[in-house]
Amino acid sequence: MVHIISLVVALVLNATANLMIKAGARVIQQQHVGEAAVPLLGALKAAITNPWLIGGVLCFGLNLAAYSYALTKLPVSWAYPIMTSVGFAIIVCGAAVWFNERLTPRQIVGVAVILAGVWIVASGITKTV
Repeated sequence: MVHIISLVVALVLNATANLMIKAGARVIQQQHVGEAAVPLLGALKAAITNPWLIGGVLCFGLNLAAYSYALTKLPVSWAYPIMTSVGFAIIVCGAAVWFNERLTPRQIVGVAVILAGVWIVASGITKTV
């Protein structure tokens, strides 16, 4: 059971990292409004001092630790589809809420179909978990 909890923690950390990096990228973009492109050196300096990006990188590191632990007992053929599909659903919903990214009914159905498909595949494997 602790390995499944570790997988859930890993997928939440992964989704959180992606959303934090998006937030950090928006901050950098806002700092360089009006410029055709953000200069590489300026972007690097902004990145290493941006708390959103730093938090995102830390979440990725913690995700790696939690996911690695989960994989010590869970089959990767079960854990990876859950990790990616549920993480995808969290990111899609989080982006709609926090970044006002458009979420159409068609996209909602698509996410539901992906989750249903992964559930079907994973439910055949759970007997080994």
